[in-house]
Amino acid sequence: MLRRPKILAALAAVALPITLTGVSSGGPPAMASPPPAPAAVEASAYSAAAAKYGVPESVLLAVSYSESRWDDHRGAPSTSGGYGPMHLTAVDPSTVADLSGQQKVVKASSLRTLYTASDLTGLDPAALRTDATANINGGAALLASYQRSLGLPVGADTSPAQWYGAVASYAEAGDKVAASGFADDVYSIMARGAARTTNTGQQVVMPAMAVTPDKAQVSKLSLPAGTKPATSDVECPPSLGCEWLPAPYSEFGAGDYGNHDLANRPKTGKIDYIVIHDTEGTWQGVLNLVQDPTYVSWQYTMRSSDGHIWQHVKAQDVAWHAGNWYVNMHSIGIEHEGFAAQGATWYTESLYRNSAKLVSYLAAKNDIPLDRAHIIGHDQVPGTVPSTVRGMHWDPGPYWDWEHYFDLMGAPIWGKSVLPVKAGSIVTIKPGFENNIQVVSNCNGPGTGVCTPQATNFVYLRQSPDDNAPLVKDLGLHPDGSAGTTNVSDMGSRAAAGSQYVVAQRQGDWVAVWYLGALAWFKSPASAPDAFAKPGLVVKPKEGKTSVPVYGRAYHEKAAYPANIPYQTVTPLQYSIGAGQAYPVGDPSIETDYYRAVTFAGEPPADHVQVLGQDRYYQIWFGHRMAYVRAADVDLKPAV
Repeated sequence: MLRRPKILAALAAVALPITLTGVSSGGPPAMASPPPAPAAVEASAYSAAAAKYGVPESVLLAVSYSESRWDDHRGAPSTSGGYGPMHLTAVDPSTVADLSGQQKVVKASSLRTLYTASDLTGLDPAALRTDATANINGGAALLASYQRSLGLPVGADTSPAQWYGAVASYAEAGDKVAASGFADDVYSIMARGAARTTNTGQQVVMPAMAVTPDKAQVSKLSLPAGTKPATSDVECPPSLGCEWLPAPYSEFGAGDYGNHDLANRPKTGKIDYIVIHDTEGTWQGVLNLVQDPTYVSWQYTMRSSDGHIWQHVKAQDVAWHAGNWYVNMHSIGIEHEGFAAQGATWYTESLYRNSAKLVSYLAAKNDIPLDRAHIIGHDQVPGTVPSTVRGMHWDPGPYWDWEHYFDLMGAPIWGKSVLPVKAGSIVTIKPGFENNIQVVSNCNGPGTGVCTPQATNFVYLRQSPDDNAPLVKDLGLHPDGSAGTTNVSDMGSRAAAGSQYVVAQRQGDWVAVWYLGALAWFKSPASAPDAFAKPGLVVKPKEGKTSVPVYGRAYHEKAAYPANIPYQTVTPLQYSIGAGQAYPVGDPSIETDYYRAVTFAGEPPADHVQVLGQDRYYQIWFGHRMAYVRAADVDLKPAV
């Protein structure tokens, strides 16, 4: 295909490729100890603050959950300069333009709500930053002040339905659409209820409460109306207020063009996947890149500070985002502002919530299952041929909270089972997130040592059932046959939340699964399991076959190609499935096809065609990435 050198290079630049220099190897401890935490805040701090400042406790809890999920982030600010469980902001107005462009979405005066809270409570700003109890009091005082400014009654016994305007004010939004969106989120949280253990180890519970808020109160806010995208080009839920910022489809000389391909999906190929990326850059730089015709493209960009969304490429067209043309043909790409090695600093609650809304909308519109075989990380996209495996990307990385993300979509990762975890069964990995603090290295670059501990989404896999055993090998990432490492970008020895495997053996608390053609062990004690059995389909080599190849794309047989379209060679990857092994099926009905798009035209060109074949493939869970196997090579069977 014509994919110019500059664009080929750019395909590896949207997020960081895997780097394996300066890493530790061998058998690291399974878990790391978190740094000393500030004084733990009891759940009673919310009820005390609610009573003191006259705010319904359910409103205070729901606002805090929406802002931080009740975490204090150990005194560190968010990307938008917010502190503590109530996200009190303390931003120097002179630096507003440098904070993810927030001057476009928030009121400058509200960027310093921490100091307003200090005036209202008499508490020191330093305490409001670092002391969770003080921070909760500050948030309650702010809510009460917003309620009074709207001329509405204050009191812990007032109806939560009468606090919609105050909650909308708390959003620090730039218009009424965004403010209403925040308030709607808060009241939906209230309706569902929530319970979780915070990062300081405290259990907080908010019972579900059905409330019909007075949404007319938002008309009292001194904010511009804002616009909903009902008549614009964006494909997005109206409540998200997405913007259309088109990626250029343009020619720039010598038959070269960018930065995506016109199509007519699903007629020219089903949309099977939504790929979750992170930007490895701040939003303005990324938005500049997607408007460069010599760069690559993706369908959506999301800002970290508030979850604001831009769409760049229509879903019917093929964006160049995954580094694998077959996956590009069948996917939508969403870039999230952030850095994989920093994790929670950038992956804000607003980002998770709005992304989950967008993905749910796109999945429903395109008939995409809400599971980890179809809502995938860029780190699950396979290399196309053996030489590309090592350079595939690893975003959104070990700190993306897949479990919370799928909870927000109403499709929780499987975590309950009455089925025994035994040889032949499929297991889904679900280690929990907040308390799953694994050892990770070199977040600040090669040779920088162990990363600051934070919650992770994976368990390590070992060569034998021993905490000190070496990590498993991945020949694609370590061609010399060496063991995996704890390097932040080295995914070769990790089983991430939601991924599935077939059990090969069990020894006490240890479970061995088939992984990249070999055994991989992880600890999953019955008292605190990290894996849960579930029904499903598996593939096994057909009888008589000692080895079955796996592939990074599902192109069809040579005979299916017309004379004017070159045959796209399907090269096996450096892995294989041995006799007696089994792997879960992620999707048994993928299209075996190739979308031919190598020329530029102002409208969908006639020579952009989908070539379909007879050869069939299955998408399988294979190691830390997905892969494809030919149906002719394997038997498809129910798991034990």
